[in-house]
Amino acid sequence: MELFKRIFSNFYIIIGVVFLVWLTFFDSNDLYTQIKQTAKLKGLEDEKEFYVEKIAEVKADREELLSDDELLEKFARENYLMKKPTEDIYVIVASDED
Repeated sequence: MELFKRIFSNFYIIIGVVFLVWLTFFDSNDLYTQIKQTAKLKGLEDEKEFYVEKIAEVKADREELLSDDELLEKFARENYLMKKPTEDIYVIVASDED
């Protein structure tokens, strides 16, 4: 009990404890906010990694398309329904029957 009185009668220890409690619970950058921000940062880093991989894939596909004329023609015909002047295009749409 005497040790308890001696510790808590010291001004610097009381101020230190109050300061730690304030930083842990009441500050705008409290412990809960720091944990939440760390989780958000981890999610954003994962998202960045995903998009960097996607950009690399798209660049590789683009380079492949621009280097091969037959592949470029196939892409234009399938995605943009382009055709030669003497051709007819028939689009077949699959119906969603359950």
